[in-house]
Amino acid sequence: MTDLLPILKHYYGYDAFRPVQEEAMRSVLDGRDTLVLLPTGGGKSLCFQVPTLAREEGVCIVVTPLIALMKDQVEQLKKRGIQAAAIHSGMSRREIDVTLDNCVHGGLRFLYVSPERLRTEIMIERTKLMKVSLLAVDEAHCISAWGYDFRPAYLLIAEFRDLLPGVPIIALTASATADVQADILDKLEMKQPQVFRQSFARANLSYSTFYEENKERKLLQILTNVPGTSIVYVRTRRRAQQVAEWLSRQKIRADYYHAGLPYADRSAKQMAWQRGQTRVVVSTNAFGMGIDKADVRSVVHLDLPASLEAYYQEAGRAGRDGKKAYAVALYNHKDTDDLAQAVERQYPPIQTLRRVYQALANYFKLAVGAGEFTSHSLDMHEFVNTFGLNLSETHYALKLLQEEGFLQLSDAINESSKLHLLVDKQQLYDFQIRYPDYDSFLKMLLRMYGGELFSEYVRISEGEIGRAFYAQLPEVANRLRFLQEREIIDYEKRRDQPQLTFLTPRFDAEHLPLNIFEIENRKDRDLRKVGAVVHYAQHPTQCRTLLLLDYFDERDGQPCGVCDNCLKRQKSATVHEDSDALRQQLVVYLHNNGPISPRALSEAFGKVPEKNLLQVVRKLVEQELVLYDEQGKLTLNAAQLS
Repeated sequence: MTDLLPILKHYYGYDAFRPVQEEAMRSVLDGRDTLVLLPTGGGKSLCFQVPTLAREEGVCIVVTPLIALMKDQVEQLKKRGIQAAAIHSGMSRREIDVTLDNCVHGGLRFLYVSPERLRTEIMIERTKLMKVSLLAVDEAHCISAWGYDFRPAYLLIAEFRDLLPGVPIIALTASATADVQADILDKLEMKQPQVFRQSFARANLSYSTFYEENKERKLLQILTNVPGTSIVYVRTRRRAQQVAEWLSRQKIRADYYHAGLPYADRSAKQMAWQRGQTRVVVSTNAFGMGIDKADVRSVVHLDLPASLEAYYQEAGRAGRDGKKAYAVALYNHKDTDDLAQAVERQYPPIQTLRRVYQALANYFKLAVGAGEFTSHSLDMHEFVNTFGLNLSETHYALKLLQEEGFLQLSDAINESSKLHLLVDKQQLYDFQIRYPDYDSFLKMLLRMYGGELFSEYVRISEGEIGRAFYAQLPEVANRLRFLQEREIIDYEKRRDQPQLTFLTPRFDAEHLPLNIFEIENRKDRDLRKVGAVVHYAQHPTQCRTLLLLDYFDERDGQPCGVCDNCLKRQKSATVHEDSDALRQQLVVYLHNNGPISPRALSEAFGKVPEKNLLQVVRKLVEQELVLYDEQGKLTLNAAQLS
């Protein structure tokens, strides 16, 4: 039996496995189809990474829905000395070609792909040539229409499996109800699957919700009372920036983050937070996925999320180190109304979808039947102005068209430029002899970015190259273009706009095969999910952990004892016990000291808060155990006591 612990220690620095991790890894190594349900921070990625590394060779193909997530995971693996790459819609065909060649011949161990890529001809043909050891499906809840982030492209995975006879599949998710789990097993056609599940309960995480009209004031109070790193989630990009700037004025080291920022800015902000230079990140839900930071002490939702699945994942980024942490949701009546209205906005009329799709075809001049897997820069403001569309409605129409599998919008805005050498070392040397003016420039590129330039596309910075070569940006750009024209390099200049990729040949808009019935079903499910969030936030008594466990069909949990409702219940019980004790003391005191004025009684019980004393006295009077005599003094009612 392969000893997995040395691999865990060597590559990841951990001395022991977390619950169910090793069992899931053994299942994979035994060739079993495996479903893993681990809470956020439970170490899902290790469940497919360690068994892949335990084998001497073979590629693990990882299907994941988010470009940002796959890039982050690839970078993390590379930092550990593990060869990994990703394929996504922001890449050119030549770049994809080189990456897939490296999977076949270059010793890559992990290939991350978006689900839409699985049915491309180049992916299918190269997969046939690969030695694939494992197929991993991350965020597996996306395959289920019952899930909170349904992606129709995930339904392609079962068909893709036919290319991999005898290769096991592992599906992983942090949040799945019983319906979603059943859907995952069915849609992935998992055979005699092994299911490993860790409880969704987090003993170290204290959940709380508060009704607040002044949320910023409450947020400041939380950050003052709970020292350490924090994430604050809000609904919009503008609000993220406003709240971060407000916190900075309150002398808290805060920054904002959202998917619309340039890649370099996002990386810098994330790194500053991970290193502790920034204490609080205020973000949309774009922040946190796949980020490995264990010491987050608080996660605050300044706006309620649209589902309990999303809330559980985001809140679960607190306390991954197992130490006490806090997940706080703040809400008011406007929030609960806004959630339902937001769902309505997310589902524009079907005719709007057809109109936007037709406008895209006209904008990019695509004929019916053309355009499959072509990518285009999309200037949203120019697009909506050209066709007289509403910006917000168009945004949601594009999202729905993406969910229906017709197109994909990448978040690769202002991503770094990329460079790849198209020649081998001998051919490069020959070129340097023929063009001596480029000799020092090419040597400098190799010093800066290394031999990886020969085997893959490497992110570069024209500004850094200019500083190293003592040249202005126009000269750097001219030199790179010169090399590209002579096919020495392939230079992918950074794009300043979102990229839209058509995933199918262009349809006639009036006959666009939209699944109208399923769209309506998804809308209804989203409204029910909003109802579950509101129920969770407003519940006055039930343990928050038990509310979450019940939502995820885990029925055998125990009250956590640390959420706001559990603490209220404990405090109420304590106050009740204290009141009973004070009542007995008052009866004894009045029995021994005869009639006494309320002021004298208050002085005699000076250590008891006056409010508590008056409540107990009032209760005794209501029960006629204590009376006021003619002088207004308190005395025992002997008739009642007897």
